[in-house]
Amino acid sequence: MTAETNPEAAPIGAGTLLHVAAEQAGERLDKALAMLASEISRARLQQVIKEGGVRLNGVVVPDGKRKVVEGDEIALVIPAARPPDPVGQDIPLDVVYEDDHLIVIDKPAGLVVHPAGGHEDGTLVNALIAHCGMSLSGIGGVRRPGIVHRLDKDTSGLLVVAKTDKAHQGLAKQFADHGRTGPLQRAYLAIVWGFPRRPHGTITTQIERSNKNREKMMVVGEDRGREAITHFTVIERYPPLLKGGEETEPLASLVECRLETGRTHQIRVHMSHLGHPLLGDQLYGSGFATKSSRLPQTARDALTALGRQALHAALLGFEHPVTGEEMLFESDLPAEFANLQAALAAL
Repeated sequence: MTAETNPEAAPIGAGTLLHVAAEQAGERLDKALAMLASEISRARLQQVIKEGGVRLNGVVVPDGKRKVVEGDEIALVIPAARPPDPVGQDIPLDVVYEDDHLIVIDKPAGLVVHPAGGHEDGTLVNALIAHCGMSLSGIGGVRRPGIVHRLDKDTSGLLVVAKTDKAHQGLAKQFADHGRTGPLQRAYLAIVWGFPRRPHGTITTQIERSNKNREKMMVVGEDRGREAITHFTVIERYPPLLKGGEETEPLASLVECRLETGRTHQIRVHMSHLGHPLLGDQLYGSGFATKSSRLPQTARDALTALGRQALHAALLGFEHPVTGEEMLFESDLPAEFANLQAALAAL
């Protein structure tokens, strides 16, 4: 395999000349290119092929299904990345780690991750475009951050974002694997109503979007939806089982949840399905709103000040997609969350 610069073939971007070796012979053009130019995603290469950016033995080939043979010469021209549709906005970010390939953010509650209906700007993506500037590469042909996982608007905590196409590919593979065979770790802290019957366990269900409320996800039968797996462990019980020598009724619990899948609202849906929705969760815990009246005033005030579901992405671990280094990050509870925990611990 060889690659050399070919300026004449690159009027609008970097031109590269590649030669098909024995190991690529017989493969589709798009697959062979993905093997020869592994730093670029196959989806991006397929897009470039359709746009006429690939010549096979001097002839433009707009179809990635074309088979290649040993010795074929492929001229690849990657167009310059287009400016992103979302614009950069000067929004403060809590940067935990950053290098040329990725950035880890401690996201505050209230910040939407990606522009969507009702949130066209003021998002994490807008902030990252402004923060990273020209260090972002052309992910999918557009100069933008690579979002490989998300947190709900009102969930705080750790989030990793790719800055290059290669990092995006590597991180996306890890998140698709959900840590089953690799080093990916995601742990969340949640305060839930009541006390699960088991101090630890695994919740496995199928989840899909509700037909009655499109903002809501729901547990469905095995023949529908997508598999969702959450492992939970109770960390603290409020009040403790015994107080002053007498057994007490649990009002709430601090629970650690580790994800084996990454479905929308997964932890919120699963804990509600278990009968223990998150404190402050208006979407999945509305039937438990009256329980707050049983809390002492300090805890009620802390819950009101929290103003959201009590969920925080506290731990994130993954293998660096470029260097191979295993990375692990932890995030302290935000002040309003910690205040609620302290108020409950005093019960």
